Amino acid sequence: MAIAPCSMKTLSAVANAYGEDLIARAADVVLKERRRLVLVPRETPLNLAHLRNMIAVTEMGGIILPPLPAFYPRPETIDDLVDHTVARVLDLFGIEISQPARWQGFKSAI
Repeated sequence: MAIAPCSMKTLSAVANAYGEDLIARAADVVLKERRRLVLVPRETPLNLAHLRNMIAVTEMGGIILPPLPAFYPRPETIDDLVDHTVARVLDLFGIEISQPARWQGFKSAI
């Protein structure tokens, strides 16, 4: 299960097993069944409570994947940045897509 974007309220609900809505309850079940849970937090700056909630989710087996832009693949548009984040999430579930192309490292000058 992926929650993207994940608000700090939803992060807190998941971290504290507070299943007040369908998303938090589903995430609770995913963790209970030891399945993959990926949270893509959307808010910054982070305060100490946010960080502690991220630690709690990680300790329960969840994965925190902030949507940080990657510039090594040389994105040309905002869509390229979004596609990169989506591809990273899908990678965690073993889903391969043709776009964006995987980074192959820097070209050798030799």
